[in-house]
Amino acid sequence: MPKSIAGPEIERLIQLLARLPGLGPRSARRAALHLIKKRDQLMTPLTDALGVARDRIVVCSVCGNIDSQNPCTVCTDQKRDPSMIIVVSDVADLWALERAAALNARYHVLGGTLSPLDGVGPQDLTIDALVARAHDPVVKEVVLALNATVDGQTTAHYITDLLHNANVKVTRLAHGVPVGGELDYLDEGTLSAAIKQRTPI
Repeated sequence: MPKSIAGPEIERLIQLLARLPGLGPRSARRAALHLIKKRDQLMTPLTDALGVARDRIVVCSVCGNIDSQNPCTVCTDQKRDPSMIIVVSDVADLWALERAAALNARYHVLGGTLSPLDGVGPQDLTIDALVARAHDPVVKEVVLALNATVDGQTTAHYITDLLHNANVKVTRLAHGVPVGGELDYLDEGTLSAAIKQRTPI
């Protein structure tokens, strides 16, 4: 067992930082040391921001995004196209699509994907709320932006079946060759999907 090199307060900080995604014990030690060295510039504002996040961050009652207001900033943005709903499994996916800035639409966060092996069924996700939103006459298209995994595709098929009597077009993200990708380095599943979804030039 390694010897403790700092007091219990610093060790506790390191242990908590190590719980964050992408930070192992060594990265957590470096982060803790950096925070301690830059206490006034970083630690105090970070502590304040964490306190505000703990007290004021809520889940949007419309789409499931997280924000400091309810409905969220995305849902209250009048410049967004209300006729399109992009369905994602998690808030991280919503943020990723927003970084791409490809569509100026509204979102719906499911809170996961169907996974019978993990005990996640339709009742554990916000699928009923999505179906209700899709029946709004203003909505014309539902884009299923779900992962290309077995669970993601199962969820997409399930939602598609539920939306068959809604007057909306149901689409999904294209799968295939990434921008800047080289064919020689792609797996067979990606190449197969790219060939099946080829488009005219």
